[in-house]
Amino acid sequence: MPGTVQSETKDGVATLTLNRPERLNALNDALLADLCAALDAALADDAVGALVLRGAGRAFCAGDDLKEIESQTAGEAQTRAFIEAIQAVSRRLVLGDRVVVGAIHGWAVGGGLEWAINCDLAVFAEGTRCFFPEIAWGMFPTGGVTAILPRIIGLAKTRELLLLGETFDAHEAQAMGLAWRVVPEDEVFDAAHETAARIAALPQPAVRDLKRVLNRAGSLDVEGALALETEATVRRFLDPATAERVKGFGGSRAG
Repeated sequence: MPGTVQSETKDGVATLTLNRPERLNALNDALLADLCAALDAALADDAVGALVLRGAGRAFCAGDDLKEIESQTAGEAQTRAFIEAIQAVSRRLVLGDRVVVGAIHGWAVGGGLEWAINCDLAVFAEGTRCFFPEIAWGMFPTGGVTAILPRIIGLAKTRELLLLGETFDAHEAQAMGLAWRVVPEDEVFDAAHETAARIAALPQPAVRDLKRVLNRAGSLDVEGALALETEATVRRFLDPATAERVKGFGGSRAG
């Protein structure tokens, strides 16, 4: 049976594919564990010069799988482990020493959008739709975006996106600086892989030092944000009112 994350290495590029297309690649325990393992393997492989992160099927990632909210909120230990697993993925994407190119299509929502923002270069398909649903549900954003987003789009725009949770498209993402390129839907993976292959062909000590140095100034902020987000998200998940909001939205949907 295929895992929830597929990995393939070609031309010095490790392509990691989120593989829960029937749930729009929504986050659950299995996907988080498989993605962390795949990232660890890629980051430990000297033959890998760059990574591509993509989603199978109709979406990149629709965020948390609300169908599994009961298991995610069964108790503080389970909730904390789930949130820390989400943050562990972001630590590898942001603070790892390989450039990560995102191939973003369909929906990139909540945690999925946060992973797209964690990529060093994100190629968006023209039809991509994005939003942050967390605050409206009484939850909290993850992925270090409370530190990363203000640097990219400014504090006022960050407040707008996180508080109002309105949907924006690929071209709006590019105008804000969240999308590096916007390409037709059927070209998004090829464009991401071609970019990653170009980066993988560069002298790797210089590339890896560049990512480390670029991230060093902000790494303490990102680590601090990840820790604060974890505590806030655990509190929000364990709030009974949050569970009621999620049920009202529809627990059978990903979000």
